[in-house]
Amino acid sequence: MKSFLYALLFLIFGLQVLAQDQGVDILRGKIIDETGLGLPMAEVYVKDLPELRTRADVEGNYIMRLQDGEYHLVFQAMGYEPREVFVAVKEGENIRNIQLFPLDIKELEEFAFSVKKSNPGRDIILKVVEQKDALDFNQYPYKCNVYIRGKEKRTDFSKSKKKDEDDDFKDEEELKRKKLGDLNNTSMVEIELERNFAPPNYVKEFRNAFEKRGDISRIYYTTTAKSNINFFKNMLYLNDLSESPIQSPISNAGILSYKYRLVEKIERENQPTLNKIKITPRNTAVSTLEGFVYVQDETYLVEKIDLTIVKGNLYLYDYFQIIQHFDISSDTLCVLAYQELNYGVKYKNESFESSTIANYSNYEFHPNFPKKYFGNEVAITTKEAYNRDSTYWTSSRMTPLTREEMDFIKKRDSIENLFTKTTYLDSIDSVFNQVNFWKVVWFGIDHRNRAKRTQWTISSIAAMTRPVYIAGPRIGPDFDFFKKWEDERTFDSYSRIDVGLLNADIKGNTRIRYKYNPFNFATAGINFKHDYDLIRTFDAFSQILLRENFIEATEGGIYHQFELFNGFTMQNNISLAWRRPVKEGTNFITWLDEAIDNNMPPVFEPYNALITDMTISYTPFQKYMREPYRKVILGSNWPTFYLYYEKGIEHLLRSEINHDFLRLGIRQDFKIGTLGTSSYHATSGKFLNAKRLQEFDYKFHRRSDPIWFSNPLFTFQDLDTSLPTLDWYFEAHFIHHFNGALMNKIPFMKQTRISSVLGGGYLYVPEHNWQHYEFFFGLERIFKFSRRRLRIGLYAVFSDGNQISPRTTGKISFALLDRRNMKFNF
Repeated sequence: MKSFLYALLFLIFGLQVLAQDQGVDILRGKIIDETGLGLPMAEVYVKDLPELRTRADVEGNYIMRLQDGEYHLVFQAMGYEPREVFVAVKEGENIRNIQLFPLDIKELEEFAFSVKKSNPGRDIILKVVEQKDALDFNQYPYKCNVYIRGKEKRTDFSKSKKKDEDDDFKDEEELKRKKLGDLNNTSMVEIELERNFAPPNYVKEFRNAFEKRGDISRIYYTTTAKSNINFFKNMLYLNDLSESPIQSPISNAGILSYKYRLVEKIERENQPTLNKIKITPRNTAVSTLEGFVYVQDETYLVEKIDLTIVKGNLYLYDYFQIIQHFDISSDTLCVLAYQELNYGVKYKNESFESSTIANYSNYEFHPNFPKKYFGNEVAITTKEAYNRDSTYWTSSRMTPLTREEMDFIKKRDSIENLFTKTTYLDSIDSVFNQVNFWKVVWFGIDHRNRAKRTQWTISSIAAMTRPVYIAGPRIGPDFDFFKKWEDERTFDSYSRIDVGLLNADIKGNTRIRYKYNPFNFATAGINFKHDYDLIRTFDAFSQILLRENFIEATEGGIYHQFELFNGFTMQNNISLAWRRPVKEGTNFITWLDEAIDNNMPPVFEPYNALITDMTISYTPFQKYMREPYRKVILGSNWPTFYLYYEKGIEHLLRSEINHDFLRLGIRQDFKIGTLGTSSYHATSGKFLNAKRLQEFDYKFHRRSDPIWFSNPLFTFQDLDTSLPTLDWYFEAHFIHHFNGALMNKIPFMKQTRISSVLGGGYLYVPEHNWQHYEFFFGLERIFKFSRRRLRIGLYAVFSDGNQISPRTTGKISFALLDRRNMKFNF
């Protein structure tokens, strides 16, 4: 059992370097298609030993570990001709790239599926697939103008549909607020930009005009730099929309994944007949589109696409429709001219219906882009873009406003012009700032000043109370303050002071931060704390409240963070703490002692600790959008590398500690074709110096919680001991979400929206002669929770090691989707 789990984990992680044996060498390379793009999930195996096989990643890169010798390797991918290659593997690293070509159309017809002798819809799509690369205008560099308009309408089912009469509102300001409230149920954004593109996927856009009205956070496709919806490619990678890549029905693999039926032949005067072909998935586990494709007779040019993403893998929306119209005047290319997206989501008491249109015009193919024109900066929004007047928009709109949209803009602009007055801002702030029973008891008391861009909050009675704490219940207020400037600079602070009900002791802390350069995420801050402190901060919940885990500390510190260049961030801290044991004679609550096997706080001589630390992280080739005063990170295909260094400084300011600790790590999230999303995190650390090292500064490997499934990229699920580490250690974590790729193949499981997940972890601590490895499998489902997405998971964890016997435990997790990056925490 131990050997099986050990081998399985290393296979999952791909940690070949750690497991290399003598005489075993590396063969790596890239599998590309006929256009030079990587083939995701292509397979490689030894012809006479098919158990020696591997699979390429999402970019087409593969790696194999083979003994020295000569091999006949077979490379294959769905919809492509398999290829046999002779390879001589020698000592060291061997590189062999390979190109695969699509199956012949006749072979596709006979491949894998028995079809009717005559299927006109499928025959027509086969003709389109045969020339799809020639039809795709994205095969050439170009620039064009784009006009985007997005709109969202909110419907609240909990409110009465009865129309209020204006006479019911005696106060003029109250009437204005009511009208603005009605208008706030609709949001709208208009954008004008220049898109510059070069194959395979280099983008740089300049947004020249940007006008938003209301909350546009749920409106999709406000930039062309994030998503390129191109059905002439095999896969659509819409990472901000869908959990999994989407298989295109106009592709070699798509022919095997979808059903095609000719439902109508549209006769037109002086134009080729237009064929309306219905698209339905064969298997919704890998095919997630249904709708229609409109193709010309004879030329097989695609004039229109109308497809809907099947509900299941969408992050936020219940449905998502994509309509594209193509300019085919060249008789050789399908050039995108108009795109319409219709999407929405419904909650218990409200629904959001949205649409985005995009017009593309003034195409210029083969422009003379300067050398190094395309880079990591993929979009730029000028300061002037936010200051365009109505005259500008009237002349630049490529799609006229509807009557409803014209009325909305007219009313909203008219009312907002009145509401920019300080008197009105004060009046609506006065309503927001009113104190009522629920604010005092549960929500907290807020005070906002829109004119000065400030807001402060005092905690509610419920938030003031800490019923369970080390030395008994505590009660005291929190205070938050926030200010934002027009140039995106921010200032915020948090303070808390409380008193213990058993010991009448006063504790508290405060934190102040100032973001002085938003584009480079430059933030400086200070903090002060006079409170109890934890020795093992991130221990299991069952261990946090043990008295042996607490000391008292008075601490002050300085914090600074800055992005030195794109993707390279440095964070520094320095703190001075007076650490001492919990005061003798302190009263404790005792009713939990027997349940958690409690004991007494540690006893030691008080001492000063001066500590400085530095964290450097680097994400190569990080893509981003430039706003006038800030930077929007879009991500990278590369992992993030980080280094953490901590120094305990002796003698200075009477500090009595002296240690040096270094930790290195790497982590990454990536998609594996239609098979789901993988994440890994590996790290290793060591004390370089431990001359005067206190227990408070030990590095602990967190003990697992009994039931709770903690973040598997940073913690273990079945580690029964908190291991303090003075020497070096190594740990690795992996998790893969199938996003329905497995469960959807089971009949009727698609409707349940349950998906599967697997992963594992490995820990090696030579100091304690400790090896721990675990493997887990789970089922997860995403639910609507208010306006959020809540994911609930149930997991079975299998663990083993040289200090334990094999065992199995069950766990549960709850996670909310982060709307900013469209990700769960794992």
